[in-house]
Amino acid sequence: MVASSIEECVEQAILGGCTVVQLREKNASSNDFFQTALNMRKITATLGVPLIINDRVDIALAVDADGLHIGQDDLPYEAARRIFGQDKIIGVSTHNLAEAKEAALMGADYIGVGAMFTTGTKKDVNPTSIDELRHICEAVEIPIVAIGGINKNNVLLLKNTGIDGIAVVSAIVAEQATANAAQELKALFQGES
Repeated sequence: MVASSIEECVEQAILGGCTVVQLREKNASSNDFFQTALNMRKITATLGVPLIINDRVDIALAVDADGLHIGQDDLPYEAARRIFGQDKIIGVSTHNLAEAKEAALMGADYIGVGAMFTTGTKKDVNPTSIDELRHICEAVEIPIVAIGGINKNNVLLLKNTGIDGIAVVSAIVAEQATANAAQELKALFQGES
């Protein structure tokens, strides 16, 4: 099925096996981001999948999201935790072993590592090497999600690194059949195909 809206795309991705939804919006007004997040919250709550809001603790609070994801240049972890609360998920983007160790030490619930490959969603990215990813997985005990440019052509390069999951955008939303794309990528990552 071809998704006709972001809401339908997210619903199809979940039906295809997506286990967490992260909403990232860099260019929308606060009101537009809030409205989209509210719609996403309804879908994820109905389908029993956590909703993570990228960067914006105000939006995360306003829609009662399950989690917040922050980058190295966003609100500091300690401030985000104080505002967002102890019972909510906070993930931190990291690019190397030092940042990953620091995020884990601060109390992050999970870390995103990357970008692993070049990606259209982030410009001027210096990809994290597979070796660096392995070192992070060996040194950090919290869940690790590989991010950035992951698709069906390179996901197998991440096998046996120790990661707990992958985060994707284009590999699912740019496909005609969103649910099938999610299902295929998940099967590849989990070694079912």
